[in-house]
Formats: sequence, C-alpha cells, structure tokens
Amino acid sequence: MQIFNEEERVQNEKAAAPIDSAAWVLPNASVRKVRARDGGLIEFVHAPSAGAPRMVLVHSLAMTHKFWVPVIRELAGKADVIALDCRGHGASEKSPGPYSLERFADDVADIMDSLDWTSALVAGASMGGAVALQFAARYPDRTSALGLIDTTAWYGQTAPRDWSKRAEAAAAKGLHSLTDFQQSRWFSDRFRQDNPEVVRFCVDTFVANDIDAYSATCNMLGGFDLRHCLKDLAMPTAVIVGEEDYATPVAMAEDLHKGIRGSTLEVIREGRHLTPLEHPALIADRLYSLARKTSS
Repeated sequence: MQIFNEEERVQNEKAAAPIDSAAWVLPNASVRKVRARDGGLIEFVHAPSAGAPRMVLVHSLAMTHKFWVPVIRELAGKADVIALDCRGHGASEKSPGPYSLERFADDVADIMDSLDWTSALVAGASMGGAVALQFAARYPDRTSALGLIDTTAWYGQTAPRDWSKRAEAAAAKGLHSLTDFQQSRWFSDRFRQDNPEVVRFCVDTFVANDIDAYSATCNMLGGFDLRHCLKDLAMPTAVIVGEEDYATPVAMAEDLHKGIRGSTLEVIREGRHLTPLEHPALIADRLYSLARKTSS
C-alpha cells in the first residue's frame, strides 16, 4: 500500500486530474444527444465495437457517464457500450421534478432506439442499479442480461424521510456540505488514500450538480420499491456488492439475489459503495462474462 505524508497528499490533490481532463474522456467514443419521448434531451456516449456484446451502463447518484470510463477502457474491443448522463445529471437536461425510475428507464429505451438496439445487457451502480432494475422490469425483452452493482430494490421504511433530509441539507447548505460524508460512503479508507485523483473526480462531479435536480433524484430514490418485480425477472443477472458497502449493504444484495431466480452474488473484498471505480478491471470482467451468457 502506498503511503502519503501530508505534504505528498496536498501535492497529489493539487495535481489530480479535473473531470474534463483526458483521464476521464474516451477518445474513440462519440458523444450524442437524444430527444426523449417527453421532449427532454439526454446525452450519452457510445464506445462502439462491431459485433461485440452490447451494454448500457448507468451511473450512480450525482455522477455522470464519466463514472464508467475506467470500466469502459477495460472493455475496449470486447463490448459495444453506451453510458449515459441520467436525466438531471451531467450534460442531460435538468428537467423539473418530480422524477421517477420509470422515466429514467424510458430514457434508456429511447437511447437504445436511437441506435436501433433491440436489446442489451443493462447494468448500473447504486442509483444506476435501481434504474437498470426498473428497466429490466419494464422492458424484459430488451434486457439480455442485468448487472446490479452496489444497489437495492428498496432502501427501507425510513427511506422517504432519510432521502428527504439529504435533499433538504443540500438545498440549505449546498452540496459542498455533504462531501465529507460522501467520500467515506463511496470509498474505502485505503482507496481514498491511494487514489486522491479519483476521489477528487467524484467530489468535483458531485458539487457541480444542479440542486433542484439532485433533490428531485433524492426524493425519487426515497420513494421507490421494486421488490415485487424481482420474482418476474428471468434474464441472466449478476449481483455485485462491496463487502464494506454500508450505503447498500451486503444484506440488500442478498435480498436481490434471493429474489431473482438464477442470479449470482459476488461480494468484493476491499470494496465499498462505488466498486466500478475501486475495482474497474474486476467489474469489467464480470460484465463481460455476464454478456457472453447471452446474445443481444
């Protein structure tokens, strides 16, 4: 493990790559926008690979498609990948709330339609996992396989109040007030120490969010419950969670695994809540293996 003293830590933080740097750009990908069925503009990137399995990757709350760049780099030449900026995030339209997972899932379908994709592996992390789960329930014939990473079908009985409080804190004090809480929630202590540039990327992305869109998304996450959908899902499904994840802990992943027939469950050592950033090579390998179980 690499150890930084305080002077080295400051130097590394100052030298960390900003979110618009080449480190977070896919050179062979095209950036596109699609007009969703309700008129909203949704931006996505397409990293093509002719004849390869098709994947749609959905990011976590307050991130953008760049969240998936390390994984997509690992999948280069192996997968034909779409990664989007969810509604209210990144370069996509900040349409007024309330938001719903159904609308987010429809946005994914509209993106796929724009490329004439009939089906794909759909995977998401945290919020993105909830979107992927909703997509699979809403469009089962278009979901060739399902990747549920660091996510849940339901945040629990106190979720509406808990998420509402987070939205209220952001509105009252600004997103900067939540960054310390988020960093320890996202990444293990060791990862934060060894990878300050990734931590800075997430913090910079987080604080750049539109407060109203962030609040609408928080309230969406507090109100959804997809437990009733699990029994009907029949596509190949991989459930993955970090062993240290306390945002969507292992018990929530176990509930997904138990609820979805034939699914697999993997608990990643030394992983917390954003395993696609902590362990991109492993996540890419698992998604590629899942995609190979089916054709899209």
